[in-house]
Amino acid sequence: MRPTLWTRGDWNALFGFGTNILVNMLVLTGLLQFVLKMPSEIVFGRILPAVGLMMFLSTSYYAWLGYQLAKKTGRDDVCALPSGISVPHMFVVTFVIMLPIGAATGDPIQGWEAGLVWVFFQSFILMIGGFVAPWIRRITPRAALLGTLAGVSIAFIAMRPAFEIFTTPVIGLTCFAIIMVSWFGGVKYPKGIPAGLVAIAVGMVIAWGSTALGLNYGGMSVDKVGAAFSSFGFSVPLPAVDHVFHGFKYLGIILVTAIPFGIYDLVEAMDNVESAEAAGDHYPTTRVLTADGVVSLIGCLMGNPFINAVYIGHPGWKSMGGRIGYSVATGLMVIVLSWFGIIALLLALIPVVAISPILLYIGMLIGAQAFQTTPSKHAPAIVLALAPHLAAWAKLLIDNSLAVAGTSAAALGLDKLGAVGVLYHGLEVMGGGAILVGLVLGAIAVFVVERQFIQASAFALAGAVLTFFGFMHGETVGFAVTPGVSVAYLIVAGFLFVCSRMEVTASAPVETLPEGAQPAPAE
Repeated sequence: MRPTLWTRGDWNALFGFGTNILVNMLVLTGLLQFVLKMPSEIVFGRILPAVGLMMFLSTSYYAWLGYQLAKKTGRDDVCALPSGISVPHMFVVTFVIMLPIGAATGDPIQGWEAGLVWVFFQSFILMIGGFVAPWIRRITPRAALLGTLAGVSIAFIAMRPAFEIFTTPVIGLTCFAIIMVSWFGGVKYPKGIPAGLVAIAVGMVIAWGSTALGLNYGGMSVDKVGAAFSSFGFSVPLPAVDHVFHGFKYLGIILVTAIPFGIYDLVEAMDNVESAEAAGDHYPTTRVLTADGVVSLIGCLMGNPFINAVYIGHPGWKSMGGRIGYSVATGLMVIVLSWFGIIALLLALIPVVAISPILLYIGMLIGAQAFQTTPSKHAPAIVLALAPHLAAWAKLLIDNSLAVAGTSAAALGLDKLGAVGVLYHGLEVMGGGAILVGLVLGAIAVFVVERQFIQASAFALAGAVLTFFGFMHGETVGFAVTPGVSVAYLIVAGFLFVCSRMEVTASAPVETLPEGAQPAPAE
């Protein structure tokens, strides 16, 4: 069978996934320009072209992988894995690496170079970890993998778009209704126009119409559009190896976050491959992680300080008809946007709130999948796996709010925060390394439900080790980062092991005698 490269549903997936990528690129450009104060010639002449090259290589590879799977299985419903800039990493490398170093040196270029080194190490962690990840997938329950993934999608993908929708409800709710009735309700728009395109078009009409009436719902202005044309031009990615090596002087600062986030990448990629398999498409985890590492390394050496990742959302794009072609088409779209400087113009033309409903839809779908594709008795484990992400999200909001006020939780005093119901230290400990915490807690809960106490004890022991070294329940990697939590996991592991022995004793067969027989006399 020769798989079909383009189907009608690929248009839906292209506009859905393409707008998702577009949002991320708009945010990325805003961070570079307005947070890091990066010169325009670096943003539009070096970084964005390298981003475009990396994402084109990634989306093309996953389209090829989908083509091979369709050819092997003889199925016509195979959907390529979505991929692009890792959104959590985009914020981490910006605010934890590039911004502090740029501010300390007074030179944003040095911040950029430090970001390149961060991605350099992340790439190798991904490539090496790809050979370990399949084994982890085999021993970890699906509810734990999908539960912690649902936590990421609800807290860090769905919540912000939901708030944006209700900040500008005239645009946001209208566009959300357009998306929802099509992608959930099955309503077809005239001539098969994709719902994502309809939503963006309606959002632009409302935004620019309100601007003409003086209401200005979407924050649009003609002046912004005019200024955006100054970024037009043609820029191809150029090698940035010299900048990568200049950044090695910040290696000590970089490794503190590079190692734990490398592990985060491994777990996140496993979760997303598991999500795709739950939707019917089985992809080899090792090849996925190796590909992410290779294309990230290429992007880094060309000047891109943001890592590539398989995205959450494969079931969403598949359910709206996406197959193979949408992935390559998205990569081509990114090449055009990044190499010709069109991103700035789009920032001025499209209200971001018109795109937010698409991200909310993806968050809803992934959250629902965790419950829909696992046994109902595992639902409590999924809820437990969600909790660390909610803690991390709440802590982030508190930290950002206090930072704006020029203070911090430590300066205010944890006792004062606790007196008004804000258990900051609990949020900090539970939310540290949330994706691993959710996976371990979810796995323990699943195995307890199944009365497989040995396996539950093993995951509790793994939790103790990971916590001791700071990969869980901590902000940094080290020794005895949160020793109390590590000891607690050890106690739980011992208790579960005892339960397994009690279970064996309780289930041991009792020897019975034939009817009328007498027991042998004791010697």
